[in-house]
Amino acid sequence: MRPFAYKSPSDVREAAAGSAEDNTAFIAGGTTMIDLMKLEVLKPGQLVDLNNLPLRGIDLGSDGLRIGALEKMSDVAANPKVTTNYPVISEALLQSASAQIRNMASMGGNLLQRTRCGYFRDVNTPCNKRQPGSGCPAIEGENRMHAILGTSSSCIATHPSDLAVALVALEASIRLQSGNGSRDVKLDDFYLVPGDTPDMENQLRPGEIIAEIHVPPLAWANKSTYLKIRDRASYEFALTSAAVALDVNGDKIRDARIAVGGVGTKPWNLPKVREALIGNPLNQETFEKAAKLATDGAKPTKQNAYKVELIQRTIIRTLMNLGGVA
Repeated sequence: MRPFAYKSPSDVREAAAGSAEDNTAFIAGGTTMIDLMKLEVLKPGQLVDLNNLPLRGIDLGSDGLRIGALEKMSDVAANPKVTTNYPVISEALLQSASAQIRNMASMGGNLLQRTRCGYFRDVNTPCNKRQPGSGCPAIEGENRMHAILGTSSSCIATHPSDLAVALVALEASIRLQSGNGSRDVKLDDFYLVPGDTPDMENQLRPGEIIAEIHVPPLAWANKSTYLKIRDRASYEFALTSAAVALDVNGDKIRDARIAVGGVGTKPWNLPKVREALIGNPLNQETFEKAAKLATDGAKPTKQNAYKVELIQRTIIRTLMNLGGVA
């Protein structure tokens, strides 16, 4: 790890303004940043510690759920306002990382974590995310864990956050704070597909930090769940995952929310699957027809073609679990 300067402001505007300086990075829980600094994937000249900022709180009101960006993942996962009204968020958090990491990691940091692609984390290999124009060895290399949706000839790395999948399904937004004010951005729009610029992963501008997460009110979000398929049962990233909320009236699906992870270069929203569910019977046949739409436009590689069927099966199983369909 290389030497760096350190400061710990107590004012949000001061911290945000500091981030606009060249070669400056933020640290909250440090569970991603420190790893990447040790690997010399990131080499900031200055770290701005956010932990003295007043970006905390878990509040439920008529406008929905608001979560401060510095809240710990474990605290949000255990909060009754979350577990009762938005269980999909709690379940996604509890299936993320390890208990020790969840006790340290912040909600905002989780949303900004970098890909777990091995080529990105190995500074001895090319990577268009680290060094634009250097190439993407994953396309012809080891790509079993990589994306099949939203890929490009420049990058096929998956987005790693379970939390982000749940929040995209619930149509959450984030508040971005700068020294000049704030703006709200829908999380689904915040993340960018790689295209020709895989180093640009989101819409965060220089001088901005995530201040708050807002989940809009949804009376039937209490009927929601998160299913994560992985190689082992703990501390592993998703092969596939699904976040689903269902509004059911008798044996009919009145409305739905659905997004998937482990298969996209960003948390992947599925509006076509949602449309195929609405107004149809709550049964396996409906689920199977809808799930087939999830992989429209998929571009599997030689090692991850299994994800096409696996994500469809993941969606079907999640819907069956949530809908109580045997």
